[in-house]
Parts: sequence; structure tokens; C-alpha cells
Amino acid sequence: METTRIMPLHVGKGRTESRAISDIIDYVANPQKTDNGKLIIGYGCDSRTADVEFAKRFTKGNHAFVVCTHIDKSHIHNHIIWSSVSLEYDRKFRNFWGSTKAVRRLSDTICIENGLSIVENPKLHGKSYNKWLGDQAKPSHREMLRVAIDNALSQSPDDFEELLKLLQEYGCEVSKRGKSYRLKLSGWEKAARMDSLGEGYGLEDLRAVLLGKKAHIPRKKVVAQAEPKVNLLVDIQAKLQAEKGAGYARWAKVFNLKQMAQTMNYLSENNLLEYAVLEEKAAAATAHHNDLSAQIKAAEKRMAEIAVLRTHIVNYAKTREVYVAYRKAGYSKKFREEHEEEILLHQAAKNAFDEMGVKKLPKVKELRTEYAKLLEEKKKTYSEYRRSREEMRELLTAKVNVDRVLKMEVEQDVEKEKDHGQR
Repeated sequence: METTRIMPLHVGKGRTESRAISDIIDYVANPQKTDNGKLIIGYGCDSRTADVEFAKRFTKGNHAFVVCTHIDKSHIHNHIIWSSVSLEYDRKFRNFWGSTKAVRRLSDTICIENGLSIVENPKLHGKSYNKWLGDQAKPSHREMLRVAIDNALSQSPDDFEELLKLLQEYGCEVSKRGKSYRLKLSGWEKAARMDSLGEGYGLEDLRAVLLGKKAHIPRKKVVAQAEPKVNLLVDIQAKLQAEKGAGYARWAKVFNLKQMAQTMNYLSENNLLEYAVLEEKAAAATAHHNDLSAQIKAAEKRMAEIAVLRTHIVNYAKTREVYVAYRKAGYSKKFREEHEEEILLHQAAKNAFDEMGVKKLPKVKELRTEYAKLLEEKKKTYSEYRRSREEMRELLTAKVNVDRVLKMEVEQDVEKEKDHGQR
């Protein structure tokens, strides 16, 4: 499976064309990422080895390029850099509107030709890099100004003018344009308006805080981080037999170490340090989960029966007079043709009652009450069901990981005994 992205290389401020090209090639050709340079190939320049079908077809063989395969991450990926100047030095590659779509289409075509999977429904928009980094992202200018204001307010200034003086002492340049105050920290090219810092940091908000009319609550960056879950260990040998490469093997070993660390933390936190206790807990969690699942299925089955029964009761009541008249008419064909829909509904209702074994028709109100009760019970049970499912998965995963490690230890002991016997 392959995803693509095209990024024009710009010179940037403070570096020359040669420096820009050198920096990007140094990055993509990093020996630590390319198996000591074995996974690098070029076209129209020095190179060694790699698959360059995509680059050749996209550039139509008219531009020099280098392809570097990075295997230092679990997602093995390629970096392709091509010269914007053609090999004949007579034209320049110019990016065009829709180039991203063209790249993706060509990549998908090559994947299909080689029997590889593709991303069928790609997400058109992803997260920005800063949002992806979360707490590790560099604070924005406005975040830095908010922190400066928080620090100044912590000194309990008497009035707004003293607050501005404290900001200036912190290295913040304060200016005023019209009614708006503008703040700029050292090294910035542009200032930011105070009223653009968000709720609690505007002019009126700060004056209200200084007058004691309002409490200042510093804005904190909230980043929801999910706790790492225990995952199954990767069977490296099985994956290698499935034609996974050496890069995958290296990643899998690191992954397994991390998962075993998480497994040990989980066992320690839940006081499951004895294998018998872990096995018992896993079995109990599985049984509890299955019981809840059976309860939910039984409730859903009964609710479906009630829905069908209620529909037939309503149809039976609506068509009863027509069916009585049909019977009094001696089951006349002419009468049936005139009231066929009502008669069919009535007969279907009677057949359904017979199949359900209903001798006496319940009241619709009673069925509604029973349905509402079952629905409420199902909702309560389902919340417990989801919690038990998560608990069961964690316990079973931890048990499988422990079993696999114990099996590996036994296999290692057997190998040692064989080696000792051969000596």
C-alpha cells in the first residue's frame, strides 16, 4: 500500500541553491535510513540500487533523479528528488495544478500492475504538523504572548499601565494603534494585536481582572493522549517468511521490546504477577463478556419480536372488519379483488401469530412498555459490555504475549541442549 505527496524544494531564506540541494540529498541519502546506502538509486547521476519505475514514468526519463528508501521507521517509504532542469538543459519542470492527484494516480497504477494494494478512500486533508506533534510542537507567537501576560498577572499589578510595564520588562515591545494595543517579543518581525489573543486576554478582559471583577484563568494547551495499549507481539519469523524485508525485522524487534515493556507494566499495575492468576482472570473476563453478549443478543431478539408483533397487531386490527365482511361474502373473488391489500395484511398477521404461538393478543401499550424496558436494560448492559470487552482484550493480549515469551524461552533451552549434545 502506498501513499504519495509532492513537495517543491525551495531555496529558502539564508541559503543558496547548492546548499538547499545538498541539505535535502544529505537527508534522504542518510546511511542510517538507507541500510548504509544500499537502498539508493539515481538516474542521470551517481547511484546504486532501488526500484525507480515511478520516478522514470513521472519524469518521462527527461530529468535526473535519485530515489532513497528509508527503513528506519515501521512505515518503509521512499524519497524521490528530481532535478527541475531537464537532461538536455532546454526546459524546466514546472509544478502544475492537480499534480498531487496525478502522482497518486500513477502510483496506484504501478501498485496495481505489480499486485500491490492501494489506498481506496484516501483522506484528502490531514493534520498540520504542529497539531500532529501535540505538546511537543513549538508554541505559537500568540501562545508565547499569553504566557507572558500570565506571568505578568502573577505579579499582581495595580493597574493596566503597570501590567504593560511588566510586559516590557519581560522583553515585550508594546505599541498602540488607535484603540488597539500591539505586542511583539524580541526577534519577531510582526506584532500581534492584544484583542487577537483569545478570550481572557483582550483589553476589556484584562482590565476587568485588574479591577477584581473577574478571575483570570490561564489558557492551557490541552492535548488528549491515549494511554498506550498492550498489543500482540509480532511474529518476526512468520512475517519474514511472508517476504517482509530486513527493515521490517529491525522494526519488529524494537516493537516487541516496547510491547513486552507495556505488558509488564500492565501486569504489575493490575497485580497479575503469577501466571495462574493471569490465566484465571482472563478466563473470568472472557466468561463475563460472553454472558453480557448473550444478554444483549437475547434482548435484541425479543425487541425484534415485539416490533414485528406490534406491526401485525396494528394491521390485524385495521383490517379485521374488511376480513369479516370478506368471510360473510363467502370469500367472494370480486370482494377479494377490491380489498386484496387489506385481506393479505390480515392473513399475514394471522400466520405470524400462529408462527409465534400467540393465543391471546397482547395490548400494544403493554408491548411498548416491555420494549422500552428492554431498550433501557440493553443500554445499561452495553456500557458494561464495552468495558468488559476492553478488559478481556487486554488480559488475553497480555496472556498471549506472556505465552509467546515463555514458548521462546523453552525453544531457546531446547536449542542450547541440542548444541551441548552435539559438542
